[in-house]
Amino acid sequence: MKIMIASDIHGSAYYCRKMLEAYKEEKADKLLLLGDILYHGPRNDLPKDYQPKEVLAMLNEVKEEILCVRGNCDTEVDQMVLEFPVLADYAILYVDGKMIFATHGHHFHPANPPMLKEGDILLNGHTHVPKCEICTTKEGKSFLYMNPGSVSIPKENSAHGYMTLEDGTFLWKSFEGEVYDQYPKK
Repeated sequence: MKIMIASDIHGSAYYCRKMLEAYKEEKADKLLLLGDILYHGPRNDLPKDYQPKEVLAMLNEVKEEILCVRGNCDTEVDQMVLEFPVLADYAILYVDGKMIFATHGHHFHPANPPMLKEGDILLNGHTHVPKCEICTTKEGKSFLYMNPGSVSIPKENSAHGYMTLEDGTFLWKSFEGEVYDQYPKK
């Protein structure tokens, strides 16, 4: 199974369209969205082609293919217009015997991880910065922290992009098709 992972669309119809085009090109089985779908939030500038109604229409067209968690900019009102569940704070996936705890990142993040076992994966967006690093819980258990960056408002000179997960390999990609990181490393 191939999963495309994206975060922080923030209402950009331009970048949502690019994300969905990449999703089709990737031939992924599911699209995992890590929150902040429709609104830009008070700390962000308006993204290119800010059109939340257009974004919700595009996403509703592929609703059967979307898994989603709630971001700090997502509200109950959003659930009234989006035709797939968006209000869960996290999703748990099991891949190759490892647990992936997928969340937006405003509650659970490397400095405040959920209960993880040694070797589990914490996957979140929120910071708009792609990451892949080993972190440690207060109990001394190491876990892998991953972030796909942002679809529409990347920070720290990162690319507009997403991640894929297939056959145990995570790839970070820009919308131009460049693979700029991978786990496990080759």
